[in-house]
Amino acid sequence: MIKVGVIGYGYWGPNIVRNFSMHLEFEVICIAEPRKDRCKLAKRACPTAALVENHEDLISNKEIEVVAICTPVSTHYELTKASLLNGKHVLVEKPLAGNLEEANELIRLAKISGLCLLVDYTFLYTGAIREVRQLFDSGALGKINYIDSTRINLGIYQTDVNVLWDLATHDLSIIYHLIPERPASLQAIGAIHPEGGNEHIAYLILHYTSGMLVHLNCSWASPVKIRQMIFGGSEKMVIYDDIEPSNKLKVYDYSISELTEEERRKNLVDYRLGEVRIPKVPLTEALSILVEDFYQMLNGELPYYNPEISLSIIETLIRADESLRSGGKRVYL
Repeated sequence: MIKVGVIGYGYWGPNIVRNFSMHLEFEVICIAEPRKDRCKLAKRACPTAALVENHEDLISNKEIEVVAICTPVSTHYELTKASLLNGKHVLVEKPLAGNLEEANELIRLAKISGLCLLVDYTFLYTGAIREVRQLFDSGALGKINYIDSTRINLGIYQTDVNVLWDLATHDLSIIYHLIPERPASLQAIGAIHPEGGNEHIAYLILHYTSGMLVHLNCSWASPVKIRQMIFGGSEKMVIYDDIEPSNKLKVYDYSISELTEEERRKNLVDYRLGEVRIPKVPLTEALSILVEDFYQMLNGELPYYNPEISLSIIETLIRADESLRSGGKRVYL
């Protein structure tokens, strides 16, 4: 069995531990967590794993072949680099690093070392997004005109990153996974309450040369939890609602009728809304599929990382920060 060590048993760590433990080819043998209350929970969830306070003890453990990093963004570079230098394959939470230089270094290090480096973009492994990918690849939606995403809730305020680095990363991973074209420019505005922290509410607009427009609404300060994306194509539109327990996708068939000269003069548009289809999508936990894919990567059956998406996301977030600092000024990528 492949021996796994997990660094961090906070918000996401328990999910990572559980899914690695449930896989028949992995065994979690060590968890690094400095907080005593979280250590007690980790021991209860995974009683056979050793618990250490210092991540260095885990990384230097020669038994461990895979390190899963579930810590704040500001620690990703240091922990991932140390793990790779110690010959470990790495699964790290999103985003890969805090800047492009660090991300490129980690990707190069993994490549020259022959090690697997995978960033956990969990939503790419959901049944709903896999179905949306099929719709995109088949051309069933026609030309994509816009994407509108809302990812808001009363979330955990992060101390090292703003809400875009925390939440928009999910939406950007989905968009960059579905669409090869990258944005030409962007604009971002946000709010900081209380003063002195990071933006907890932000709106990000991506402009594309093709004319496509993408709008992301992210917030840690909403009284309701919404996880919804709308993909507007020239032939069909799709609503992806991750909060829905079963019917997560709705595909709308619609068209715009040809206008007469009179209608053009009056700026009238005649929309036709046709059938609504609700595809049946697998409800298998996304992390279990990710862990299985990671196992196949370790065996050389799948490519072991997607550096292009990771780098595109980090560049977008860095440019978004520039726009935020300038009050929403348009920034070119």
